[in-house]
Amino acid sequence: MSIITEKRLKDRSNSKCEISGSDENLVVYLVEPKTEATPENCILITKTLKDQIENKELMNPNDWRGLSDSMWNENLPVQIVSWRMLARLKNHDLLDMMYLDEEALEWAKATGEDDDEEGKIVHKDSNGNVLLDGDSVVLIKDLDVKGATFTAKRGAAVHNIKLVWDDANLIEGRVENQNIYILTQYVKKTK
Repeated sequence: MSIITEKRLKDRSNSKCEISGSDENLVVYLVEPKTEATPENCILITKTLKDQIENKELMNPNDWRGLSDSMWNENLPVQIVSWRMLARLKNHDLLDMMYLDEEALEWAKATGEDDDEEGKIVHKDSNGNVLLDGDSVVLIKDLDVKGATFTAKRGAAVHNIKLVWDDANLIEGRVENQNIYILTQYVKKTK
């Protein structure tokens, strides 16, 4: 990796991760399948995120919250990594908003991040309706909340849910001003 490339990336990003905005533990990441480490083929990223890109087993969706901003970055390699990680995290809402021209989309798809439709995790409520991030649900049963001093009551509305990316049976939502995990079998989607 050339020192000139690293300096240009730091200048371009104000010495911050181009995905998360963090200024700690930064490394240069060459966006595959490119082989030449130029600023047009690389991004500045935290080592934690780079490790997650290279090893899916390390994935932590909370570390990727910056994707909703980085997907709009003016630098193409940042857009490519954003597209790939949104595809890996199955965030179709944000993916649908992104625009990449044909050549850029070919680069983005080069690692096959979007090919995993067969093993795709789908969250469904108690009636079999597909749940998406941001949906509203109603509890269909009183639920004892582990680690809390209250019971989530049947009929309680939970707005703006978040899907647990690696478990089709879990969602996250706020009940009585606390974030809790809820089994999808105990919720019903509201219109």
